[in-house]
Amino acid sequence: MILFKNIFVDFDILIDMILSSQNIQNLLLEWFSDNGRHWIPWKLKKDGSIPQPGESLSPYEIWIAEVMLQQTQLMVVIPYWEKWMKAFPTLTSLKDADLENVLMLWQGLGYYSRANRIYQSSKILIEFIGKNTDQDPHSWPNKIDQWMSLPGIGRSTAGSIVSSAFDLPTPILDGNVKRIFSRLLATDRKSIRYEKKLWELSSLLISTTSPRNFNQALMDLGANICTPNKPSCSSCPLQKFCVAYADYDPNNFPQKEMTKIKPIQEIGIGLVFNENGELLIDQRLESASMGGMWEFPGGKKTPSESIENTIERELKEELGIAIKVGEKLLSFEHSYTHKKLSFTVHICEWISGEPKPLASQKFLWVSPDQLFEFPFPAANKKIISELHKHLCIENKKL
Repeated sequence: MILFKNIFVDFDILIDMILSSQNIQNLLLEWFSDNGRHWIPWKLKKDGSIPQPGESLSPYEIWIAEVMLQQTQLMVVIPYWEKWMKAFPTLTSLKDADLENVLMLWQGLGYYSRANRIYQSSKILIEFIGKNTDQDPHSWPNKIDQWMSLPGIGRSTAGSIVSSAFDLPTPILDGNVKRIFSRLLATDRKSIRYEKKLWELSSLLISTTSPRNFNQALMDLGANICTPNKPSCSSCPLQKFCVAYADYDPNNFPQKEMTKIKPIQEIGIGLVFNENGELLIDQRLESASMGGMWEFPGGKKTPSESIENTIERELKEELGIAIKVGEKLLSFEHSYTHKKLSFTVHICEWISGEPKPLASQKFLWVSPDQLFEFPFPAANKKIISELHKHLCIENKKL
C-alpha cells in the first residue's frame, strides 16, 4: 500500500499522511532494535550500557562527536573522538587547553574551522554551565536555539545533540535523513520548498516516546540501507511507504546536482633554512581559513610571474625577508571542497631581513625533526614527508 504522494501538491496531504505515521515510527524503531548501530560510544552510558528512555547522556561527548561528524564519516571519527576524550575529558579541560593542542589533535580530520569553533564554544558554554557543574547533563542547554547560538552549530546538529543527550523530540535533517525522505516522497531536490517541507516532515514524524532511538534509526537506515548508491530496498522497513521504490528508481533521488569543475590555483611554497639548519614556519591568523594552524610561507601565483618570483614576492610580503630560490623539492595537487590547489615547493636560502609576522600570528625557526610537533594542514604533511626524504639523501651524501 502506498500512502504517500507528492507532498508539494497540497500541504493537507502531508498532514493526512502524518496522521498515519505511527506505522513508520513503530516499523523504524523495531528495525533499529534489531539492526541499529548500538555500539556508537557517545550514545552509551559510562559503563558501556544502552541508556533507558528519558535517561540523559553526556552532552559534552555528544557535542564533540556531532561536530566531528560534520563532513566526516562515522568510522573515521571514532578514533579521533576517543583520542579527544583522553586529552580533553571534560568541558573545563577543553576550555583551559591551548588552541594549538586542540588543532594538533584535530589533524587529519580536515575542515579545521570546526576545531576553532569547538574551542570558541567551550568558552561560551562554561559561562552558561559553570565550572563546577560541567559534568552534570542537567546543567547543559537542552533547547535547539541555545545550541544554534554557538559557532558552527546548525539546526540539524543542534537537534541531534538535544535528542541524543536528553532524549527529547527534536527533529534532524542530515544528509542521510534528507535522502530517506526524498525517496519516500519522490521529491525534487531543486524545488524551492524542498528543504522547508522536509523539515516539516521530520518535525511531524519524530517519535515522542523514543526520540533518541528514532533519530538514530533514521541515520542508521540512511547509512546502511538507504545508501546513496544501490540502496538495499529489499531490507528496508519503510519499503511499502516509498514512492521512489514503487514508481521510480530510488537511485534517482535526491536528484544529483551537476558536478562543477574546481578551479586550479597555483601556489608557490618556500622552505627557508637558516645557517643552523632550522626551517622557517609561520602560524595562520585566527580569522583566516584553518586559523591557528602552522604552515610553510608562500602564496598564490599571479598570471604574469614565474613560480620562483611568486615565492620571492610572497616571502617578502608575508615575512619581510629576501630569499634565494633554490632547487624544486616537489609539485603536487591538493583538492578542497570548492577548489584545487597546485603546489610547487622550493628549497630556499635566507639572504637578508629579520623575519616579522606581517601576515600571520607569529613565526618560528624549528629543526626539521620538530615539524611533527606542530599542527599543519594536510597538504603541508606531504611537504614534510618529502622534505625528510630529501634531507636523508643529503645526509648520506655527506
